[in-house]
Amino acid sequence: MIPVRFKLCLVLIGFVSLPVYSQRPESSYKAGVRAEAKGHLDAAYLAFKAAHDKKPNEPKYLAAYLKARLYASSDHVQKGQSLRDVYKLEDALVEFRRAAEIDSSNFSAFQEIRRTEDLIQRREAEQNQSVQVKTQISQLEKQAGSAAGPVSITFPSNNDITLHLVTTVDMVYKTLGKLAGFNVLIDPEYKPQKIQMELKDVNVRDALSMVALQSKTFWRPVSSNTILVSADNSGKRKEIEQNVMRTFYLKNAATPADLQQAASTLKGILDITRIQTTPEQRSLTIRGTPDQMVLAQKLLLDIDKPRSEVMIEIAVLEISKGRIQTLGINPPTSVSATLQPSGTTSTSTTGTTTTGTTSSGFTLNSFAYLTANNVQISIPGASLTALLSDSNTKVLQKPQIRAMDSEKATLKIGDRIPIATGSYQSGLSNGVNTQFTYIDVGVNVDIVPYIHSNREVTLKMSFEISSVTGEQTVDGVTEPTIGQRRIEHQARLRDGEVNLIGGILQDTESHSLSGYPFLARLPLLKYLFGQENKDHQQSEIVFAITPHIIRSNEVNDDNEKMVDIGTGSSIAYRTIQPADNSAKPATPTVPTPAMPAPAVPQPLKP
Repeated sequence: MIPVRFKLCLVLIGFVSLPVYSQRPESSYKAGVRAEAKGHLDAAYLAFKAAHDKKPNEPKYLAAYLKARLYASSDHVQKGQSLRDVYKLEDALVEFRRAAEIDSSNFSAFQEIRRTEDLIQRREAEQNQSVQVKTQISQLEKQAGSAAGPVSITFPSNNDITLHLVTTVDMVYKTLGKLAGFNVLIDPEYKPQKIQMELKDVNVRDALSMVALQSKTFWRPVSSNTILVSADNSGKRKEIEQNVMRTFYLKNAATPADLQQAASTLKGILDITRIQTTPEQRSLTIRGTPDQMVLAQKLLLDIDKPRSEVMIEIAVLEISKGRIQTLGINPPTSVSATLQPSGTTSTSTTGTTTTGTTSSGFTLNSFAYLTANNVQISIPGASLTALLSDSNTKVLQKPQIRAMDSEKATLKIGDRIPIATGSYQSGLSNGVNTQFTYIDVGVNVDIVPYIHSNREVTLKMSFEISSVTGEQTVDGVTEPTIGQRRIEHQARLRDGEVNLIGGILQDTESHSLSGYPFLARLPLLKYLFGQENKDHQQSEIVFAITPHIIRSNEVNDDNEKMVDIGTGSSIAYRTIQPADNSAKPATPTVPTPAMPAPAVPQPLKP
């Protein structure tokens, strides 16, 4: 009988040791494994994180923690996207922020946070019936030292204008200047022609554009209240049109090729010919017109985007099975007989010595005296073998590769085998030198991802499984024989979708039988008169490919909208005039003058 006091001590010790056991990293790790098996990604992440925090240098805990962090963060991103699709923006924002809190390296979470916050702001603006226009002050208008920015004109009057004129082009410009309150200078080399101008309720800037289009002229600001008008041709534009300079710093250009591609885009779209790249600073220095600079800023904002990235999880499962069976008697298959003649003895005496000699030679006369004692027969021994060998091998590897969009990612698992590629003989020695190259043998995976805007990935994959199967001698050099199995595959997958690639199966079966002819083929007696060998080897490799998009392409509505850039011969920037529904003052109407130089009436004041 165990005393009651002793039992109470054991129970008390158990309760005291429970908190200590629960604080062990192994217990947290096991809790994470159980939670992961049930699909509770947040609980698995917290458990693996606790195990890693308690023992940071343990590789097992670190690998489990990093994997659980990635899965938990991606799960919150997917939940947030589902909520945002049904316009639950606040709940979606909570999920995205939780994803960023779990994994601060998940750039996709931060992208979704910015997108969701923008949607919330737009919704609030629509609810308040107010359009918030974010105006960004261009750096072109900031002075750098004593350098001045481009000249821009400000029209004192924003009233709409109505014109009915039949007169020369210079008078039309001067009439607009009188109505809107700015000065007009005419190029002395320009010869104005008479045109008919019919305008009704247009603003000043649009009126100037219409007059320039009809008269084939262009104007440029000289000061804040003065413009210069000249004929629209390439020579005059080069001579008179304003030029500015600016340096653009690209945030996401990684190589000189990226800078060169951006420069080529500006040259091809905006007809900017003077561009200098500085690869060390990731910058483009551009000289052109102010309109070209504004449009270049817009174009660079559209194309200077961070490249998308994807984490590719590759699970390589190799299963090998082998079964060897040997059963039966290995009987003797040969008999050897040897004739040994009987020996004859002769005696010879020399002096005092008598010598006896035995002759073992075999002559023709010896055949008459052959008996069974003269025949020696050798029979090899027989062996009984009963062997059964059964083996199963399972190898699982789960590496992860992080790759950028359209960039090749390579995974190599195995050995490097030297292969002789040639030989040469130097003039200083008589020896022959052999050149070798190394090839990769094992599991070789090449993947090129192409990430789409709808969170799908096209993977162009190449899988190669190779091994050394033997050796052969070529020109005196022993070379390994390499067996190879290769698959080239392309698939389009969603974020987190698993793609199984199997069927890389090698099945080898051999059957051999040795023994007496005919007797070794009898159904049951074959094991007494022969030996049967069976060898069955089977190996299969399965790949499981799972992409996880880490950063997607940041494309918004501003990047996709159309922009007016002028005509095919001239680049021009046009701003959007805000709508004004308030009551406007009466606008002046200019009648058709009877004389070439009519008096221009002043606009009515409110």
